[in-house]
Amino acid sequence: MVRRHLALSAVSVLLASLSLGAFACGSSDAPGQPQAPPPAAPPVAPAPAETAAPAPSAEASGAATTAPAADNPLDRKPDVVYVPTPQPVVDRMLTMAKIKKTDVVYDLGCGDGRIVVTAAKKYGVKAFGYDIDPKRVEEAIANVKKAGVENLVTIERKDIFTLDLSPASVVTLYLLPSLNVKLVPQLEKLKPGSRVITHDFDIEGYKPDTRVAMNAIADDHGGSADHAIYFFTMPLKPVKK
Repeated sequence: MVRRHLALSAVSVLLASLSLGAFACGSSDAPGQPQAPPPAAPPVAPAPAETAAPAPSAEASGAATTAPAADNPLDRKPDVVYVPTPQPVVDRMLTMAKIKKTDVVYDLGCGDGRIVVTAAKKYGVKAFGYDIDPKRVEEAIANVKKAGVENLVTIERKDIFTLDLSPASVVTLYLLPSLNVKLVPQLEKLKPGSRVITHDFDIEGYKPDTRVAMNAIADDHGGSADHAIYFFTMPLKPVKK
């Protein structure tokens, strides 16, 4: 009887052990049992921010840089307001110059080119007209072509205060007195016997060979005015003080 009781007790203990093992090893899906959290994923390092590459400099890339254009000295304002010399005065100026066919005429501030055109047509000489105003240069070139003297007359846009006047034997001027004086260093390079003829204004400080007055001369606009012409031969003769 005692043995039977002991056997039953052993069986009970065995069954209890099995039940505890099943409980410990049971599924996590068992109702009422909390699930273990999944392992955390390892942190991902943020990607480094991209920085824009600096643009290559002109020096590094070998690209040429363009320097600002220098101002054109010919684009300055003309020194005088253009007033055309009446044709009768032009004719008298050239007569006073006693032009020969071997002469070379320079007109400084040539305007519409009437002096050089007249010199070429009337005397057959080579003549050069210079002006800084592009409008006047264009007009003068058109008048040269119209007169058919392209083979004798040259018109150029130039600053008259930078010209070498030594090739000329006759120089004509219709400028303000201060500008005539400013030209003296260039005029003094003319060959002896060369002639300088100025309209209305003389060369201050120098004595003209001749002065001629012309009264009531009609101009291009229907008016009239008195004019004077001054004739100098080189070298210039300073006025005695």
